Amino acid sequence: MKGLRRHPFRVLGRLLWFAGEVIIALFDFLIRCAFRPKKSALAARALWLQRASRRHLRIFKFEAQVAGPVPSGGLLVSNHLSYLDVPVMASLTPAVFVAKHEIKSWPVIGWLARLAGTLFIDRGRRMDVAPVNAAVQTALDGGALVVVFPEGTSSDGQTVLPFKSSLLEPATRQIHSLSISLIQYELDDGDAGTEVCYWGDVTFFGHLLNLLSKRTFRASVRFAPIQSIAASRKELAQQLHSEMLKLKNEAVEKCRNSKTDSFLSIAGQRPGHPR
Repeated sequence: MKGLRRHPFRVLGRLLWFAGEVIIALFDFLIRCAFRPKKSALAARALWLQRASRRHLRIFKFEAQVAGPVPSGGLLVSNHLSYLDVPVMASLTPAVFVAKHEIKSWPVIGWLARLAGTLFIDRGRRMDVAPVNAAVQTALDGGALVVVFPEGTSSDGQTVLPFKSSLLEPATRQIHSLSISLIQYELDDGDAGTEVCYWGDVTFFGHLLNLLSKRTFRASVRFAPIQSIAASRKELAQQLHSEMLKLKNEAVEKCRNSKTDSFLSIAGQRPGHPR
């Protein structure tokens, strides 16, 4: 609660703004998504999530730096640092996300995730894997971009945790494109590893209140297509993990060689991909 004590008016003002954006998102969903035919519902919900994400990220004065080709379809494998990964990625490209089952019961966030068409998986139940993979395949066949976080949990971003292979089955069929993305966060008035990244024993509401007290946060997102795909899930998990580490090393090297980076505010852009 340090952030609330230091900047009470900023936090309370942004909480009210957040609540207002939730109400706007609900009305937007009712108008553009609620009565859509099943065939176009998933794409409409992905676009809805993009609009809602951009509006909510504007509360934090969020900016993003993007490198590499942003995918519009296929499977996207990303590292996982925070609950913010979903709105950050959705703000850049319309997508369907696979998330852990627990998020379904989170206040407000879980409700918004369900409206967005998120595919939930209980990683503690092996029986969940097959139906979720089938749902992922259906979304891919319908032209959607599906985002998975194979680390299975979030971290402070110091390294990339080992990848679980269970949700990579659709990629091994080599029908749809496959890409990876590396998300990294920056914070001027704090520690991004603990105050933007969400991991450990920190409570969600306490973390959010502290983040609302910050002036702004930024994200660097690097994308890379995968051309050669391993035939088995376990081999593919190792391959993608290796490619992710390469992206991370490239980002570190670029940071050493560049004193300033150009960040883009995506809040006011039209739905779709960043310019």
